Amino acid sequence: MIPTSLRRTKWLTAMFAFAGCLLPAANAQGYKIDTPDNIRASAKTLAHDVMLFYKGNETGEIPGILPGPPSDGKGDYYWWEGGALMGTMIDYWHLTGDTTYNDVVTQGILHQAGDKRDFQPRNFTASLGNDDQGFWGMTAMLAAENKFPNPPDDQPQWLALAQAVWVTQAAPERHDDTCNGGLRWQIPLANNGYDYKNTIANAIFFNLGARLARYTQNSTYATWASNQFQWLWDVHYIDHDSWAVYDGGHVAHNCTDINKAQFSYNAAILAQGAAFMYNYTSETHPEKSDLWKTRTEKLAKGLLRDFFPDGIAFELPCESRHGACTPDMLSFKGYVHRWLATVPQVAPFLSSTILPVLKSSAEAAAKQCTGGDTGRVCGFYWSEGKFVDPGVDHTTGAGEAMDVLAAVSSLLIEEADAPATNGTGGISKGDP
Repeated sequence: MIPTSLRRTKWLTAMFAFAGCLLPAANAQGYKIDTPDNIRASAKTLAHDVMLFYKGNETGEIPGILPGPPSDGKGDYYWWEGGALMGTMIDYWHLTGDTTYNDVVTQGILHQAGDKRDFQPRNFTASLGNDDQGFWGMTAMLAAENKFPNPPDDQPQWLALAQAVWVTQAAPERHDDTCNGGLRWQIPLANNGYDYKNTIANAIFFNLGARLARYTQNSTYATWASNQFQWLWDVHYIDHDSWAVYDGGHVAHNCTDINKAQFSYNAAILAQGAAFMYNYTSETHPEKSDLWKTRTEKLAKGLLRDFFPDGIAFELPCESRHGACTPDMLSFKGYVHRWLATVPQVAPFLSSTILPVLKSSAEAAAKQCTGGDTGRVCGFYWSEGKFVDPGVDHTTGAGEAMDVLAAVSSLLIEEADAPATNGTGGISKGDP
């Protein structure tokens, strides 16, 4: 791992504090995002405020994670959300060119890779789900695709880390005959939720396989991804008429007791994965690309229909009631913006459908960041057109801050390079 000396930790902490003195507060109308330069300036301030929630670079703290887990009374955040933060900051660097946090991000990812270098650290086994491990795997995959600076040669490389997660999740012990296949939510047998097969665990495995297929041109990943998507379709977690995406079902009921709760990140991760499969098959198996084009279109349009009323991100199952969203749900909007922004890069036929909605949503997000002592704290209820007092809903945490950073920085996606592959300049070394 990258060593963190006391002197370096104090320096980073001081740097963040000093930078905060130089960063402008948002005005009464929120952040300016009308030009690329203003977007970068606003994103820089938003990134600074996001990283104020991160303590992993401080003496005595654990690199890579946000304060938590809730069960220990240490904070609101589970282990996986640290991986989501690292991914958000990789995209921030990729889109803006700001290298301020790169060393902190590298340190955090490598620290959480674990002894086996597959994102199964022993400290978090008690709450380890396939989706938790998968979120870290997607962050490693993103680092490879974005050509994030490589770790030292004696450390695991980004592509190798993503492959390690995929290999462990493709192993026979992760799959059984209940519900005719599919990954369980949890990994350890004793964990609550082991009897549940949910969309997010299986959608991440699909997404990661699709992206590995495109990056490496290895058809094994594509075959697994295709089969995983088919399983989700066959078990009706994807509605065959509306293309709404549901949460999951229990193995005791053969996954027929479908929980029809809809969460935005389920639909978004499937739409992005389908777009990568479209891109991959367009190059390797053109006869299959029309199928993936249709799937990408249907999923993206269903997502925009259900979660972007009036062109503004809205978390359907909980946002209509203040205080009803969990800390996990409060972070979903940012992932949706990040993942949807990538779709036109690999599936350009959806540019005119997706990009205008992401723009109008980001404008609403930036407008309401007028809270707190700094006058720039961001809340969660973007569609209300104003900052909602945290005394009402307590929604001014890391998830809400990441959401707005992701929405604003993703406005620069048209200037950014498309996700790299081994054949288009990718610099990360794999280890299948």
